[in-house]
This record gives sequence, structure tokens and C-alpha cells, in this order.
Amino acid sequence: SVSMFLNTLTPKFYVALTGTSSLISGLILVSTRYINITLQINFLTQNGISDFIQINSKGSNHTTQVAEGKGRSCENKELPTVECKVWRNPLNLFRGAEYNRYTWVTGREPLTYYDMNLSAQDHQTFFTCDTDHLRPADAIMQKAWRERNPQARISAAHEALELNECATAYILLAEEEATTIVEAEKLFKQALKAGEGCYRRSQQLQHHGAQYEAQHRRDTNVLVYIKRRLAMCARKLGRTREAVKMMRDLMKEFPLLSMFNIHENLLEALLELQAYADVQAVLAKYDDISLPKSATICYTAALLKARAVSDKFSPEAASRRGLSTAEMNAVEAIHRAVEFNPHVPKYLLEMKSLILPPEHILKRGDSEAIAYAFFHLQHWKRVEGALNLLHCTWEGTFRMIPYPLEKGHLFYPYPICTETADRELLPSFHEVSVYPKKELPFFILFTAGLCSFTAMLALLTHQFPELMGVFAKAFLSTLFAPLNFVMEKVESILPSSLWHQLTRI
Repeated sequence: SVSMFLNTLTPKFYVALTGTSSLISGLILVSTRYINITLQINFLTQNGISDFIQINSKGSNHTTQVAEGKGRSCENKELPTVECKVWRNPLNLFRGAEYNRYTWVTGREPLTYYDMNLSAQDHQTFFTCDTDHLRPADAIMQKAWRERNPQARISAAHEALELNECATAYILLAEEEATTIVEAEKLFKQALKAGEGCYRRSQQLQHHGAQYEAQHRRDTNVLVYIKRRLAMCARKLGRTREAVKMMRDLMKEFPLLSMFNIHENLLEALLELQAYADVQAVLAKYDDISLPKSATICYTAALLKARAVSDKFSPEAASRRGLSTAEMNAVEAIHRAVEFNPHVPKYLLEMKSLILPPEHILKRGDSEAIAYAFFHLQHWKRVEGALNLLHCTWEGTFRMIPYPLEKGHLFYPYPICTETADRELLPSFHEVSVYPKKELPFFILFTAGLCSFTAMLALLTHQFPELMGVFAKAFLSTLFAPLNFVMEKVESILPSSLWHQLTRI
């Protein structure tokens, strides 16, 4: 009975069976892809990406949030509105001496309105307090920080200096009016002299009430800001050892002000001195699981480990003998860094052009990658073979990250809001880098397409056998028409006897 059943089956049945199975395979592939994307979105939504989102809250905690470098806390779960963190760039440039110079040369604005508005909020929080109205110069500067017109701010700063030696007025002039780093340094030294006097006076009165406490906190912020910018001026003017000493003294004097991220300035200066042992000592202190990571921390750690093996690293030799322990550690460090911020390698490998870094950055975003590569590219170039090792290994990170959740091994899932925030922080002429999504292998895509096409042909053949037969004949005749034309031309050119022998062969 089985043999009789098999003998009665027609070729049309086998075609339909093949097409149906192909259709089912394609549907399974598409549904699996859809389920994976849905699970990824649900995972990101339910877990909240707690280390990389901020609560957009207003009111009483605004001062605390800005003092933490614009890093908003996400512990207050009852607030529904969330967005990505925005941090003050530890290595931000000077507006007058650097950003304005770029505008003069290119005619482009390197800073966005959103970025400058965040800076204005920072200045109002760091450099003002509730008792400013009691001092005429500070009252003028309180209004100056709210001004959106640069010339109005500069005029207000000069007006404040006519009344008194105001440290914040010198800061504004050093940041925005000075056209060179040398001029900015002179103004910051004058600001330091005025700021130290205010700090000593407020330190003696800080426990006499809430207003005095707020004034002392403001004077502390002003003093730390001035000393840090003086250290950055020394670094830019080539006095790197002096800058390192100033940064170390500042970190010892104010150990609790870690939200300023002065250690990132210190790491960059130490790398310039090629003091790799000191860099490792700083990393050992700040590359801790309880502290927020940054591209500077992760990629500097990768650079130090790559430095130990990069000069002798060869992809061909590594593929033959395998990776040594030191090479494995370096590759793992690179994978860790790329997993944290995947945009950095393209800038370090000069696959994408750099622009001036913004005044605020988004951790794990393109803005942070620009800020890091702008200052650290020279340090990677200085280590022989480091960029070659990075080039050979960085793309392997995306094959290691679990898919489709993009959970990663060491960090939370990559924030899905970074592209939108980076477009607000970066100028319009810059092409924003986006997270390199995993792509399906070509074989899977080809198989899915072939299955779908076969299923469609089988279905049409089953429903319209005569019409599909005519279509198949027309398609084959069209397909072989060029070949028939060539054969006719060859037959007309060659002698009949030779053509007869060739056809026999």
C-alpha cells in the first residue's frame, strides 16, 4: 500500500512540499528575529539601564545634580521621565583661546546651543550662591552668568572688576575674552589670588549658618575650578611636570571632590610624560567597580596592557601558536574598553575624522569618544604596535556580546538613547557615530530569501500551472537568448567541416 501511494504522487506534489517547507522555515526565521527584538526592548525597559540614565528632575536637588557633573541619579524610581546622563567634559577647551579660534578659521560653530546652555547652568550652580546680592560685584556676576550674549557677559565681568577684585569675573574673562592660553593663565592667576582670599574668609564663617555654608561651598568650587584650569594651562603650554604636581596637590587638598574627575586630567598628563607606572597607580585607585567608568579609564587600562605585547604582536604568528597570557590580557582589556564605548576605535584608527570636543559628554556615546580620542590619540601612536593590536582585535568584541539583548559581560546594556543625546551635543556638520549593530550573516539572509522565493514559485505553480509553464518557457528562452545568438555567430564564422568536428567532440 505504501509503494502504491508513493507511485501515485506527482512531481507537482513534491514541488508543493518543498515550497511549503521553505515557507515555514522562512516564517520561523522572521518570527525568531521579531521575538529577539521584542525581548531586547523589554529587557532594556524593565532593567532601566540604571547606570546610564538620569531622572529629569527639577527643584531642590538641582544643585546636587549639577555638582555631580550633570550625572543625574536614577534611584528615584517614581519619576517617569528618564534620559541619558550628561557629564561635564573634564578636558573641555577654552572658549576664547580655542573654540573661538576654530570659528575664526573655519566659520563654523563648534558648540551647540544645548551644550552652551548646560554650561550656563553649571556656571550658575558652581559660581553663585544666595548671598550674592549682599556684594555688588557678585550680584553683577550672578546676572552675567545668565546672559546668553558673550559680549554682554564680558562687559558685566569688567563692570564687576571695577567694583572689586572678583574671582568669578576673572574666570569669565579667562574663559571667553582671552585669545591665547598665555593670556588665560595670567587672568586665572589673578583669579586665584582673589579666590584664595574669599575662601579663607568663608572658611572661618562656614559653621555660622546655612548662608555662610552655601557661600563657603561656592568659594570652594571657585578655588578648585581655578586651580584645575591653571594646571590645564600649564599642560597646554608644555609645562607638564608642573601640571602634574598641581593636579596631585589639588586632589590631596580636596579629596572629596571626585565629581570633577581631576584624575582624568592627571592620567593624560602622566601619559604625556610616559610615566606608565604612575598611570597604573592612578588606574588602580580609580578603576574600581564601585566608581563610574569612563572611556579614559577603560582605554588607558587597555593601552597599558597592549604596551606590554604590542611591539612584537603579529596576527599571523598569533593564529599559528595561539595567544600568550599577556596577549590574552591585552585583548580582553581592549574588548572591555570597546564594550564600554564602541565609538572610540574608529577615531583612534583614523577611520573617522575628529572635531573639537564639546563642553559636555555622554558616557558611552560619540561625544565621549571624540573627547577621549582628541587628547589621547597621540599617546596610542607613541606606543609601538598598539594601534595595530587595536585594529586586529576591536571588532571581535561584537561577536562576544550576547545577542540579541546586547547585555555585555561587564557593563549594562548599551543605552538606546545615546544617539539622540549626541545629536544635541555635537554640531550639525559632524556625522554622529551610532552603535554598531550586529548584522545577520549573509548565509542566513541568503537562505531566507531563497526559501521565500521557492515557496512563492511553488504556490504559484500549484495555483496556475499553465500560466507558470508559459512564464517558465519565456524566462528560459530569454535567459538563453544571448547564448543562442553567440552560437549562431560562431557557426556562421567557422567553416562547416570544423564546426561539425567540434559538435562531434
